[in-house]
Amino acid sequence: MESFALHSLSPPPPPPSPPLFTLAILCSTDHRDLSPSPNPHQQHIHSQPSDHPLKNVSFSLHSTTKTKSSRPNSEFSHWIKIRKTARLIVRFAVPKPIEVTSQAWQLLSIFLSTIAGLVLSPLPVGAWAFLGLTTSVVTKTLAFPTAFSAFTSEVIWLIVISFFFARGFVKTGLGDRIATYFVKWLGKSTLGLSYGLTFSEVLIAPAMPSTTARAGGVFLPIIKSLSLSAGSKPGDASSKKLGSYLIQSQFQCSSCSSALFLTAAAQNLLCLKLAEELGVIISSPWVSWFKAASLPALFSILATPLILYKLYPPEMKDTPEAPAVAAKKLENMGPVTRNEWTMVGTMVLAVSLWVFG
Repeated sequence: MESFALHSLSPPPPPPSPPLFTLAILCSTDHRDLSPSPNPHQQHIHSQPSDHPLKNVSFSLHSTTKTKSSRPNSEFSHWIKIRKTARLIVRFAVPKPIEVTSQAWQLLSIFLSTIAGLVLSPLPVGAWAFLGLTTSVVTKTLAFPTAFSAFTSEVIWLIVISFFFARGFVKTGLGDRIATYFVKWLGKSTLGLSYGLTFSEVLIAPAMPSTTARAGGVFLPIIKSLSLSAGSKPGDASSKKLGSYLIQSQFQCSSCSSALFLTAAAQNLLCLKLAEELGVIISSPWVSWFKAASLPALFSILATPLILYKLYPPEMKDTPEAPAVAAKKLENMGPVTRNEWTMVGTMVLAVSLWVFG
């Protein structure tokens, strides 16, 4: 939905402009990019051995970032030739429909060659997207103001900021601390763990307008660590022990938290933009959105983990050691650091400006 929002909010001047697509590519990221880099000073808290599968829980975040090896120049030139060939075939070999202008047809050829490059990956995603944007300007398919007009879209910059916030939550450890507090308070059972993770996700949702950034950057590593420590591994029968339920619950509840706040997801601002184009102007949109969405969204947030607990029950029902392990981890993490307080202040300031600005 976030990608759809970026595509749909492209400014209206004809012909249809690809820069919004280009910037969407630049702003989009896999959740692996949000995982923290390996840190030799990172704290790993392990409890003493016990028979209970959650006794040895480690809540540390693990990086899953993959580093691509550099490709030779000859291979890069090969992919460039493929891109040019694909664009020329679409531009000159494929018959152009009468209803489509030459400018739009050339724009389509650039768009398709950009997609081909994103699939084949001759360059990093950002570099290839900029190459497509540059091609559209150099070939005079689009004027410079038109090509870069999408960079003024407030929704796009909201998406950019969301990933900045996601990186901040991970790097400072604030997201891990918030989730650990909720595990300490509610983690005596599997159902309580689910509610704890869900409530912590709702807490940071207003300041992180991307479900992908929240799930991949903050909560997926924590759920993975919890599941593996309980002997619940993805891809085999043990996944039903704990991991499948926690992932399913977090996935379903994240949509509810995204619907609860205007700034929790890009598609919400798309709805607001479409309403304005139809002449529906809403005063105090953030507050109005929250009032309208609070009842169904909050009800869904409270009901979803319980419903899934009945329909998709985990094999492990009780996790009595999890709160003690979480408390031990918080003790070793120490007091809230200066960076975490900075992150909290930035988040409060941003949300305040969105609400009252």
